[in-house]
Amino acid sequence: MFNIAFVEPKIPANTGNAIRMVAATGTHLHLVEPLGFSLEDAQLRRAGLDYHDLATVTVHPSLDSLWDAVLPAHVYAFTTDGERNYADVRYEPGDVLMFGAEPSGLEPAAFAGPQVDARVRIPMLPGRRSLNLANCAALATYEAWQIG
Repeated sequence: MFNIAFVEPKIPANTGNAIRMVAATGTHLHLVEPLGFSLEDAQLRRAGLDYHDLATVTVHPSLDSLWDAVLPAHVYAFTTDGERNYADVRYEPGDVLMFGAEPSGLEPAAFAGPQVDARVRIPMLPGRRSLNLANCAALATYEAWQIG
């Protein structure tokens, strides 16, 4: 299936929702530290309901650790200034869909390296800053699953 990467997530409920989504889709959630919460956080546990045991979640101490775990897969960095629409990508099983922290998104250093194949965006109306992290991950996962 696919790999979902949250780089330095801050809001536990978003990660909890992503845990439910990866359990439902068979994807693998990778969390890159530092996390803005504990994995024992009540909001994270509540948002994930009883899906925690059904989800595959790996915590990485650094971006380099993530790369060691997922490469040579294709890596798609989701960012509001991405060059390609996320729906125009030809995803393949094993690809990495990478997202940044709320509310700032991915730091440029995260997607500037040679590990990232493309910066992609989810379209929004002009003047809007961003979408919810868990919603973006779900949109991207289901798009990739449909195509991949």
